[in-house]
Amino acid sequence: LKPSLLLKWQLRSQNSLPSLTHSAPLAARPCPSQHSSMTRWSDTGDRDAGREPCPDRIVEDLGGAFGMGAVGGFIWHFVKGARNSPAGDRWTGAMYSARNRAPILGGNFAVWGGTFSSFDCTLQYIRRKDDHWNAIASGFLTGGVLAARGGWKAASRNAVIGGVLLGIIEGVAALLMKSTSKSPREMALEQMEQTQQMDEYQKRKDAGEISGMQSTWQYLQASGLAPSMGGASSSGSPA
Repeated sequence: LKPSLLLKWQLRSQNSLPSLTHSAPLAARPCPSQHSSMTRWSDTGDRDAGREPCPDRIVEDLGGAFGMGAVGGFIWHFVKGARNSPAGDRWTGAMYSARNRAPILGGNFAVWGGTFSSFDCTLQYIRRKDDHWNAIASGFLTGGVLAARGGWKAASRNAVIGGVLLGIIEGVAALLMKSTSKSPREMALEQMEQTQQMDEYQKRKDAGEISGMQSTWQYLQASGLAPSMGGASSSGSPA
């Protein structure tokens, strides 16, 4: 090789080394996947499986609050407009009042619902759990934030009111759930009783003691789909 060509090749190779050294860390850097960003909310433990998980819950609560406020506001202002309108123009006055005021009330409800749901999802993400304290704290923060323009006194007063109201709501909901739901022991005893009734029904069916309508009724009673009626269950036929 000629000395000039060899010198050019060495210079070209030296100039290409920095680009390789700089591009190597970028290539080795892990790329965040969509799955990793979605799994951040997977271990927060939603207590209500019927609702959308966070953060989709914010959009759902915002739309539901707007619909609730709009429908309720339409009814309220329709009745109010009809009462305040003169005779002969009650329908026109009621519709005018409802059309103008119902969307405003729906927007107020939407602001409250969206803010509350945003705080709820934020606390759920930070604490990694979904319990009643999240809702109470969200009500406290929502009341304070929405009344912040009135000063710290109004904000603190509305924050306390929001926290107390959400505490009452969550307490009543917990009591209702506790009174209506069955304990694990009661569920186990009920399952054992149904299993015993099914075994008894199968023995009587194999022995040929029941047939036709009696067999259908006994099967429904054993599976818990029909109530057992004392003497009717022992005789194998409905009363």
